[in-house]
Amino acid sequence: MQHIDKIYINGEFVTPHGTELFELFNPATEEVIGTVRMADVEDTQRAIAAAKAAFPAWSCTTKQQRVEFLTRMHAAVVECENELLEAIIEEYGAPVARSSWMATYPADVILQAIEALESFEFEEQAGAAQVIYSPVGVAGLITPWNSDAGFICNKLATALAAGCTAVIKPSEMSAMQTQIITQALHKAGLPAGVFNIVTGRGDVVGAEISRHPDIAKISFTGSTAVGKGIVESSAATLKRVTLELGGKSPTIILDDADAATVVPMALMAGFGNSGQACIAGTRILVPQSRLSEFEQAFAFAVTYIKSGDPRDKSTDIGPMVSRKQWERVQGYIRLGIEEGAKVLIGGEGRPQGFDKGWLVKPTIFTSANNQMRIAREEIFGPVLVIIPYLDEDDAIAIANDTSYGLNAIVLSGDLQRGISVARQIETGRVLVNTFAHEPKAPFGGVKQSGLGREMGKWGLSAYLEPKTLLVG
Repeated sequence: MQHIDKIYINGEFVTPHGTELFELFNPATEEVIGTVRMADVEDTQRAIAAAKAAFPAWSCTTKQQRVEFLTRMHAAVVECENELLEAIIEEYGAPVARSSWMATYPADVILQAIEALESFEFEEQAGAAQVIYSPVGVAGLITPWNSDAGFICNKLATALAAGCTAVIKPSEMSAMQTQIITQALHKAGLPAGVFNIVTGRGDVVGAEISRHPDIAKISFTGSTAVGKGIVESSAATLKRVTLELGGKSPTIILDDADAATVVPMALMAGFGNSGQACIAGTRILVPQSRLSEFEQAFAFAVTYIKSGDPRDKSTDIGPMVSRKQWERVQGYIRLGIEEGAKVLIGGEGRPQGFDKGWLVKPTIFTSANNQMRIAREEIFGPVLVIIPYLDEDDAIAIANDTSYGLNAIVLSGDLQRGISVARQIETGRVLVNTFAHEPKAPFGGVKQSGLGREMGKWGLSAYLEPKTLLVG
């Protein structure tokens, strides 16, 4: 049983002024594994004040000085990877066979931020004017529970690279992971106040960050509903805002695709990270002429996908992060049935052999259409919907008929045809016959999947303001 009773302000681990305790659970056993003492508004204000005081000196550091500090951060985070992996499995329920990337990703994104910083030009000529890119100020970084340490390191490294200081509000459900990464970042020896980590509720700590006048920039990853609230509360002080929000991503299987090749890819796109991913390909679009063939192929392939104990190396899908999330997913499975969709495989309840743990059967619906709520709303669990289309134009129309636009996948036997379709999808990123990730490229969504972009020079630019200088 862990009792986490410290937050990180001004270079020190301090006891929060807040007194509320939040219980931490092991989602595989439903047992309480710890408590975290939650920060309150006063703690948040102290963290913001520390970041504000540290900003003038940090904003004047050179590119090389920032590279050196980020390099130390990277080394410290690498050292904690094994400890972090254990916390990810215990606290989040990520399958051990598939969770190693979650432990190595935090260090990887720091390296990516270093690379972006080294190649970034903070001054450029525009005709007779000199354009100077200056850090916006104190950044409020609000991160979710589905890749806690990765989001902390990605946002923080980018903000620091730009010359901003930061106040981070991580998810309270990831307090063990946050503690490990905070200890590692502390070892890197950055100046006091440059970054502060304050664990607390979104409606307390997050709300104060969103409305506080000394926060110049917000970077938030999470639900669309919360993102809209952040925009509203930030408007009073015209904060710069980057939002990476929800998704209902299409996986478009063209009629020339080989089923044996693309079905496993479609399942990987939908069930990755136990389905708890904003980029999950949860709408599988298949040609009507081959619907029966693909239904059989998916039903057969899912029999080899195991939802179970995350410590079992044969497990592909781990438990949902919380009872609330498990109940949400179960509710959507019931809703799909009520809407008239057919459960091709899976369904309500836990997998056979399990009477505890927030496990969900990998579920696929068919006999569905794009107007059903299970096809329009983000479920955030291993629940997929097969939707038939008539022709290529129909597939594109269905893919685009959504309020979201974060990610999409096109699977085709003809690469050039796949690229042609991909160009017509309204989304921030499209993958064609691949799951490759390019960290130098921008990442983010259109429509209600977000505002702005992260990663590469685009992510760095989001923390900078251009200043025009003309000399007579």
